[in-house]
Amino acid sequence: MNIPEILNAIKTSFKANRDIRTCYDYIAMIREGTKNEKSVKTAIAHGRWLSDYLGRLVPRLCDVEMMRDFFKAHEELLYTLAPYDFDSYCLYLEWDRAPEQKFYAPRRKQLKPLAIQLQRLYEDELDLLCISLPPGIGKSTLAFFFLTWWGGNVPDKGMLTVSHNASFIKGAYEQILKIVGKDSEYRFLKVFPTSPVVNTDAKNYMIDLENEQRFATFQFSTIGAGNAGRVRAQSLLYCDDLISGMDVALSEDRLQSLWSTYTGDLLQRKIGRCKELHISTRWSLRDICGRLQDRYGEDDRAEFIEVDCYDADGNSNFDYPYNLGYTTEALQRLEQDMDEATFSALYRNRPIEREGQLYAEVELRRYFELPENEPDAIIAICDTKDKGKDFEFMPVAYQYGNDYYLEDCVCNDGKPEAVEAMLVNLLMKHKVQMCQFESNSAGGRIAEKIQGAVKERGGRTKITTKYTTANKETKIIVNSPWVKEHVLFKDKSVVGNNREYKRMLSFLTSYTLKGKNAHDDVPDGMAMLALYAQSLTSNNIEVFKRPF
Repeated sequence: MNIPEILNAIKTSFKANRDIRTCYDYIAMIREGTKNEKSVKTAIAHGRWLSDYLGRLVPRLCDVEMMRDFFKAHEELLYTLAPYDFDSYCLYLEWDRAPEQKFYAPRRKQLKPLAIQLQRLYEDELDLLCISLPPGIGKSTLAFFFLTWWGGNVPDKGMLTVSHNASFIKGAYEQILKIVGKDSEYRFLKVFPTSPVVNTDAKNYMIDLENEQRFATFQFSTIGAGNAGRVRAQSLLYCDDLISGMDVALSEDRLQSLWSTYTGDLLQRKIGRCKELHISTRWSLRDICGRLQDRYGEDDRAEFIEVDCYDADGNSNFDYPYNLGYTTEALQRLEQDMDEATFSALYRNRPIEREGQLYAEVELRRYFELPENEPDAIIAICDTKDKGKDFEFMPVAYQYGNDYYLEDCVCNDGKPEAVEAMLVNLLMKHKVQMCQFESNSAGGRIAEKIQGAVKERGGRTKITTKYTTANKETKIIVNSPWVKEHVLFKDKSVVGNNREYKRMLSFLTSYTLKGKNAHDDVPDGMAMLALYAQSLTSNNIEVFKRPF
């Protein structure tokens, strides 16, 4: 019987009897499997399964002795996996720290998907990994853990960490040294006993593991610091926030200068098949991650990860235990205090091009409540979801004279059945009188389905369809003046927790005339609303008294 077969047999037995001796037999065979190149991946997969199983089992045990036994077994398992599995390394590294002082364990639910991608970078499944997350959620510290894991495994090939910020470089050097140092509270040396610190250079920010070498295991530098001949990235080039802030992001010249420094200096420090990791705020479509995505976005060996501060339900993605991260309420306060563009870039990782921004936030007309009198009409349009990352967009506008108050909307990329139900509910809720669907692609079919559902519920909405042949970008641009002049949007203070409305405003103000747009559904839909509203009023006949 070979190792994979033995592992499967022990797993079956352990699931049946949940015996501590069987558990240790399982761990011993996992350890044996990691020593064999043919079985190492299978062994690690079993180890990951057992680790997750024990993580769930231990807190539920009532027998104190059994709890202690399985807790120790889990520790032994993580020790076995740590050199091979980055997620296990992060857990084992802080095993001796108090729960509230640990970095990774309280954040593991959110950071584990990133840890998996970092492992892919190490295992040569990727050449480039770009990660964009909100500030203060632990992305840089996770990178420091990753550097120490990589350095422990490959101490003889130098890694280069670069940032715009000298204080960050100093802090990174100190944190790495704290993790790998001899008297550390971390368990680095238990995982990598043959990779101790042998040399440090606090002036030039360098740390050598195992042996002194020309280019240290860990090297740190600010971008543009004259690195020729001083540093080399042999295994990994790690770039952390190369843009200093909004002032750089808003300057085409400074963005171009930064790109030139990156290509002309940093890339020249790479040797051989050196990997590349970027962790940054997505300030601009023309920042370094944006340009890399333009070049390598379709490449299987490149991965680009952008995580919103909000989940699909409008709740915080980063509400960690022990009052860490951000509560939903804290994010909402930040969003209320900041302008749309800055919040979207910093916390939602939606780059904003203020130069070339078609709908600047200050240009939008706002209102706090609808006028007291009855509206002249209540209309809507629907820009149906086509494919991929498209969003279904339906704004509802209350007409008062020449003004259109955008009272509510659906802006969603969910499953078709769920989104269609939202469309019906929106039309019924606001008693929309007339609505036009774009009939391109599946729009005609959806319109017919929505019309039937509205009639079935006793609604009054008359739905029509229109096939669009105009160039989308041209349509968006030429109709934007009408939108700015005639459409009023809710003030931020009264939008509340309406995530559809917030998403709509974010997509509208992020549309740029320069560079690519990730989401153009809302500005396209607003152009459609402009054309529909004008078509309804252009045929009006005005009766007046003869002037002579």
